[in-house]
Amino acid sequence: MTVSYNDFVIRFANVNGSGSASANGMFAKALFRMGIPVATRNIFPSNIQGLPTWFEVRVSEKDYLGRREGVDIMVAMNAETLVEDVASVKPGGYLLYDNSKPLAKTLQRDDINEIGIPLATMLLPEFTDPKQRSLFKNITYLGALAGLLNIEFDVITGMVSTQYKGKDALIQPNIHALEIGRNYAYEYLNAPLPLQVRRSDQVGERIMVDGNAAAGLGSIYGGATVCAWYPITPSTSVAEAFEQHANRLRIDKDSGQKKFAIIQAEDELAAIGIVIGAGWNGARSFTATSGPGVSLMSEFLGLAYFAEIPAVLWDIQRSGPSTGMPTRTQQSDLISAAYASHGDTKHPVLFPSTPKECFDFAAQALDLADRLQTPIIVLSDLELGMNDNLSEPFEWDDERRYDRGKVLDADDLDRLEVFGRYLDVDGDGIGYRTYPGTHPDKGSFFTRGTSRDEFAAYTESPEAYQRNMERLEKKWETTKTLVPGAEIASGNSSVGVLYYGTTALPMPEAQDLLAEEGIRLDTCRVRAFPFGQDVREFIDGHDLVFVVEQNRDGQMRTLLINEEDYNPAKLVSITYYAGLSISADFIQQSIADYYQANKLPRLTEVQS
Repeated sequence: MTVSYNDFVIRFANVNGSGSASANGMFAKALFRMGIPVATRNIFPSNIQGLPTWFEVRVSEKDYLGRREGVDIMVAMNAETLVEDVASVKPGGYLLYDNSKPLAKTLQRDDINEIGIPLATMLLPEFTDPKQRSLFKNITYLGALAGLLNIEFDVITGMVSTQYKGKDALIQPNIHALEIGRNYAYEYLNAPLPLQVRRSDQVGERIMVDGNAAAGLGSIYGGATVCAWYPITPSTSVAEAFEQHANRLRIDKDSGQKKFAIIQAEDELAAIGIVIGAGWNGARSFTATSGPGVSLMSEFLGLAYFAEIPAVLWDIQRSGPSTGMPTRTQQSDLISAAYASHGDTKHPVLFPSTPKECFDFAAQALDLADRLQTPIIVLSDLELGMNDNLSEPFEWDDERRYDRGKVLDADDLDRLEVFGRYLDVDGDGIGYRTYPGTHPDKGSFFTRGTSRDEFAAYTESPEAYQRNMERLEKKWETTKTLVPGAEIASGNSSVGVLYYGTTALPMPEAQDLLAEEGIRLDTCRVRAFPFGQDVREFIDGHDLVFVVEQNRDGQMRTLLINEEDYNPAKLVSITYYAGLSISADFIQQSIADYYQANKLPRLTEVQS
């Protein structure tokens, strides 16, 4: 028997609210603790209970952590989705199902392997409580998988003991359910299968965490003291993570006084208003939302841009337009975030690709907001925000000091002859500001969203308005030098590929697949808008650049053409927008098809 190790996709099909999440999560974490790289994807409905849910685990010794088309092992525990679940199994793959009732003939396939386990009937004599039987069904198939895939059993039982610490009465019944499943696999199913796992050292020092939790913790380290938010999927856990860490790290040990404020506002507009008010007062503040929230916040974002008030907004993108698919992922808010509000308005946008970047960018966004006196939008998505991902450990330099930007204190004001809130004295487009109450006589100004002069005095003078708008444009040029630069890997290819955010996850695998076909591409991962000189040089240095993104309209391509005036023919859109994360197979096939249709030379052809 030829055995393949640490290289498969397994998907669990369950009913939402059935208690399967705990067992499925333990499966992924068990492999992680065995040192095997894994990536998880929770595909769940936007209701509370009763509809189908899927949990997918990518297992890859090669560290391919993006989504891959097709399923090698399907754990089919939902009768309502059996048709599509069976259809998704790759030829030669495995279908594990509860054969307490026989599988309908219409669902049987000759090219896959059926693994029937009578879960419902085998648990009847073991657990008298019907609710217990339903919950332990999940743990039992986890035990069977331990036998079928050769998972180290003590790792799983250790996780059960840890998970139910303090609820000791639950530990032994759960372990017993695991043993029932494993024993059945050994006795009746010829375990283990040709698809197996084995201990590895490929995880290294990496941790497993979701991007929203990383963003909440990074905001704490970045000095945020105010979070105002209105609940919306998939961003809510950013605020929840901030509150959790603040309750641990931001309470005075002696007095018990909280050194933070977290406010659930009545709507998104109120949430961003609170954040802007806190920023105006000198507090580092942020909110978290998704696409519909950005739409509602646009009015206040325009005010903060024009009045030049720091604020940070996390947009955890989901599928739109309108309500769209609230629990599916996409990169469809790019243009709405970049140009949020009316008039000539532009906002810096950061594009994290990993949980570590969520942590790092959370702190960096707060620095940039203060330095640039403007809203900073961090554009994550559901794929990154709500799924556990492997990540490099978070790092923080205790010697680091926050960049509060151009803030005058009382001594500064005493030395100044004239204070003008919107005067550009340094040539970078950024004026000096004061916090309320800094000086008894100097430094006060009226904050307004209407046109004003350099001293914050109301005016509708065309000349004053134009000077102000030109200064904001100069500040935009300064922004280009401060936001994170692109990650570029260039060889000698005349063709490049540009991408951002979670499109980075499948890109290494897509490159390897393309290389097998003689297609080698230079790469540019954009990490921020506005685009720096490095992005311009990358595009200028290639005859053709594929722009890969997860929206219908090619919004990154549009932004590049609009901001940098590129010839549209030079930028080729590769777009995926079905609500799942983009796969390596899709990227590879789309680019290969373009090469074929346009008769572009491949590496093997060039060498010949």
